[in-house]
Amino acid sequence: MKKIHVWLAAVLLAVGMVLVASGPASAEPYCGLVWGSLAKADPALSQAKVTNVRTGQHYCFDRLVVDLNGPVAGYNVRYVPQVTQDGSGAGVPLRGQAFIQLTVNAPAYDDTGNSTYNPADKNEFTTVTGYQTFRQVAFAGSFEGYTTLGLGVRARLPFRVFTLAGPDAGSRLVIDVAHFW
Repeated sequence: MKKIHVWLAAVLLAVGMVLVASGPASAEPYCGLVWGSLAKADPALSQAKVTNVRTGQHYCFDRLVVDLNGPVAGYNVRYVPQVTQDGSGAGVPLRGQAFIQLTVNAPAYDDTGNSTYNPADKNEFTTVTGYQTFRQVAFAGSFEGYTTLGLGVRARLPFRVFTLAGPDAGSRLVIDVAHFW
């Protein structure tokens, strides 16, 4: 009788393992995010000017926000082997294992050439120490109506780009980079 119980327990265990192993293999995306890592762009040109750049941390992603004094009208955000400066094409050194070049189709200077955004340190726009994904945010230049930023990140991770109206007559270009795939 003891052998039958041992044999029955072994069969039930084997059947249970088969049922568990053959269940659906669907992995939920990290935090429900379904973003990709391919370039995102809007070719329109803007009359707005860049006025500020800031960053923030969220549970599932790190966020970069570019403030403008009018409506955002265009951008190009993509992973690149190296971020390059506007005009000269010189490389911008960044910390991280992957690099995002963010070009806003808006200048960081007014119609008379005066700066509308002049960070204290162009190599460190904002402190991102302790961020899960961001490693460095640097200024790559503002030339012929375009402003370029370099974003050093931990790895090539999914990101999204969108615009928000406000505050007041201004707008914001938002780039979120996920912490994981």
